[in-house]
Amino acid sequence: MTHVIPQDLEKAAIRGEPSHVWRAGQERRFAMLKDAAGERLQGSVLVDGCGVGTYLARLVPVSGFVTGIDIEYPRVVESSAFTPNVLCAAGEYLPYQSESMDLVFSHEVLEHVQDDAMAIGEMARVLKPGGRIVLFCPNRGYPFETHGHYWKGKYHFGNTPLINWLPRRLRDKLAPHVEVYTREDLAKLFAGLPVKFIERRTIFGAYDNIIERHPALGKLLRGFLQALEKTPLRRLGLSHFWVVEKN
Repeated sequence: MTHVIPQDLEKAAIRGEPSHVWRAGQERRFAMLKDAAGERLQGSVLVDGCGVGTYLARLVPVSGFVTGIDIEYPRVVESSAFTPNVLCAAGEYLPYQSESMDLVFSHEVLEHVQDDAMAIGEMARVLKPGGRIVLFCPNRGYPFETHGHYWKGKYHFGNTPLINWLPRRLRDKLAPHVEVYTREDLAKLFAGLPVKFIERRTIFGAYDNIIERHPALGKLLRGFLQALEKTPLRRLGLSHFWVVEKN
């Protein structure tokens, strides 16, 4: 299946575009989630920003109790096909009791919320002691802004080179619709919360769209870039992958 260009570009700019297909990139991240979760996967699992249910569909068969939230009601309707436990809600105001979840999974959602500090605080609030947040979000060191950009008041969909390397003031003028994070930015969001960091690293993508068009070249690119995750050049990775445990 070819890459899906969203029909409502303005909505995609504000909320992001969820995964519609399951390929190597999603498979890899799901495996990382399962490894990070361990036995917590058999408890209560929250997908914070579940989109159209791509990850819910894989979690339901292997987990204890799975619930999800999304701020877009049409996405809630779609993802409810996999579990009835999906609610329309914002990440800054999770509709769950404190210390009720064993695992919170946030996949490329944090950058789209109105208040990322509140969203992180809510994830920590609903976790049981010993529960974990598994978080993926965009790395400012990546050479491309994958959420498009604005120019002269018009939104342009697609990957834009070097925007995230500009000074923050200029970067935010071109991409005011989406946040991007350094390691230090993320650490500040967790400051003062009763948590400890289990894993903090950056990863490159799977480049499935390139592989679909140019299989040999795409697979070579994937192998090369993912090998960089074991070198200092990992700071240029696509996404942060953090595992955070509540004390």
